[in-house]
Amino acid sequence: MTPALPRRPFVAQATIDSPLGPLLLAATARGLGGAWFDGQAHHPGPLDAPNDAGHRFIQFAAEELASYWADAPNARFTVPLDPRGTAFQCAVWQRLRDIPAGHTSTYSALAALLQKPRALRAVGAAVGRNPLSVIIPCHRVLGSDGSLTGYAGGLARKLDLLQREGRWPDGPPPVNEAHRPTRAPAAPITAASEAQAA
Repeated sequence: MTPALPRRPFVAQATIDSPLGPLLLAATARGLGGAWFDGQAHHPGPLDAPNDAGHRFIQFAAEELASYWADAPNARFTVPLDPRGTAFQCAVWQRLRDIPAGHTSTYSALAALLQKPRALRAVGAAVGRNPLSVIIPCHRVLGSDGSLTGYAGGLARKLDLLQREGRWPDGPPPVNEAHRPTRAPAAPITAASEAQAA
C-alpha cells in the first residue's frame, strides 16, 4: 500500500440541515474534506476547527447540497474536494464519482475498474470510509445481485438518496445481508490525498 501522505488540518466546519438530518461539513485549505451525517459510522466526532458557515468551501458545498435536495437527478457537485485517505481509498472514491445519479454499481465492478478484481474487501472498506457523504456517492454501490447493502449513514438514508435520484420509484430492492461487504479491519484515515478529486 502507498505510504500515507501528510495530513492537512481542517480549517473550518459547519453543521447544516438536510432532509436526512444534520450534516457536518469540514474544509481544509484546499477543499471540502468531510460531510458526515449525525450518527453515521466513521463520524469523526468533535473537530478542532472553527465554526465558519461562510468559509468558501463550506458555503459552496452547502449551496450545491441544497441544489441536490431540490433536484437530485440533475445535481452536480463541483466544489473542490480534499478527502483524507490513502492512495487506494482516494482511487476508489474517484471511481465512485464516476457513477452518475440514477445509476448504480457493485463492489466487484469497482474492483474490476481499479484492475484489482480480488480486492473486494479492500474496496468495500474504502467505500465504507468515504468521508464525503452524498458528494462522493458511495450510496450508489449495491450488492452483486442488485440488493441494497450496507451504508455508513444507514440503509434508510441510502434508500432515500437512491429514490431521490430516480432509482426504484415503485419501491426498494431487497435488503440482502448475505451480500453486505465484509469489511477488512479498518485503519483510521490518517493521510490526505495530494491530488484533488476532479
